Amino acid sequence: MDLKINVLGLGNIIFGDEGFGVEVVRFLKANYKLSPNVNIIDGGTQGIYLLDYIESPDCLLIFDAIIPLEYEFKVYIYQNEELPTFIYRKLSAHQMGLSELLSVAKLNGKVPDEVVLIGVPPQKMDMHVGLTEEVRKLVPEAVETGLKIINEWLEK
Repeated sequence: MDLKINVLGLGNIIFGDEGFGVEVVRFLKANYKLSPNVNIIDGGTQGIYLLDYIESPDCLLIFDAIIPLEYEFKVYIYQNEELPTFIYRKLSAHQMGLSELLSVAKLNGKVPDEVVLIGVPPQKMDMHVGLTEEVRKLVPEAVETGLKIINEWLEK
């Protein structure tokens, strides 16, 4: 059986660094040829419409701008039970956040065997398109970390 891996980039590109996850998956898609069973998804801010992408794979890798409690400016990696409670932040009361999506998947009994979140703290989230220079500099590290995780999954 081939392992199904979804790589999901989340974020709103018109709010600066909030678009980190989308920028990372766009970079991955443009610069790397991955195994056919690795699906790269620009999830943007689609909310509930992303549920199938979360429930259907064996392994799920998520890139998103996150706000860690300790807020040190670096790339953060959270796996499975380590996923923090603050990932539910939303830009609208009508939008379903990552925490809610993972909760629905859990209720449905369809949480992937492996879930990893890679993110950075946003530096600026005002209305403009594009990442700040500080966040853009962390994209290669986030990509390399993600590729390492994908390769570990594929070797299982």
